[in-house]
Amino acid sequence: MILRPEVEGRRTGQAGDGAGGRRRGAPLRAAAFVGRTLRDELYGIVVDPLRQLRRRGPSALLLAFVACGGVIFFHAIAQHPAGETAVRIVGGVQGDLPLWLALLRTPISLYVPALDLPVWAGITQLFLAFALAELALGRLRTLAVAYAATLAGTLTVRVMIAMGPGWWGLGLPPEAGQVLDTGPSAAVVGLFTYLSVVRRAPVVFFLTGGSMVVESIAKPNLAGREHLIAVAAAVALGLYHERARLRRLFGTPVFLPAAAPKTRPGGST
Repeated sequence: MILRPEVEGRRTGQAGDGAGGRRRGAPLRAAAFVGRTLRDELYGIVVDPLRQLRRRGPSALLLAFVACGGVIFFHAIAQHPAGETAVRIVGGVQGDLPLWLALLRTPISLYVPALDLPVWAGITQLFLAFALAELALGRLRTLAVAYAATLAGTLTVRVMIAMGPGWWGLGLPPEAGQVLDTGPSAAVVGLFTYLSVVRRAPVVFFLTGGSMVVESIAKPNLAGREHLIAVAAAVALGLYHERARLRRLFGTPVFLPAAAPKTRPGGST
């Protein structure tokens, strides 16, 4: 069939308008997707915890107040030479310590701030991390994630020291065993990362995990490695929780009632 020139032109124009419309609509769809993502992230990370705080009251922030109080207490003690020695003995974790002693000190090390970092900035981050996690996750899961992130960094660094220098940059020299661990900062990074995974918050994830990668590249040290390990542990825990949640929602088989046997006209089956 031969189309008349004006008909063919209209069809060609319609096809061109459709392709141009799709090209013009792509940025709008992308902007709508980003807007929905940011809206959901704001609700999951900020709005929902604030509603929980209004419903449960200040008692819902018990872990946050205890963590900040512990850091302030140990920081005040460490300002004196004798107090610094006492804090190191009670809560200082190093790679060259016996494993049983490092495990015994690890819970207390969550409250021992790094002496070379500004404590008040760290306290603000610590309060936000524990407060948001306690409101969004509950008290027990917040403690479990914070402890797991810190313990993962402590144990993995011991493995790296045992490997020795080399191993494609993974191993550490023996003198790294004399450096104190990161204290509460690994728990803070782990809590923010875990929250970003279970609440599907990509912006928070890149601000925490991405900043740790940049820190490790710009200033490679033991703390940077422990932070990266804490991020990896928190991501693994978050993905495991999401997998278990999806299994509870969709993995339970549905048993339908068996169909009644067909009866023949004579009454037999």
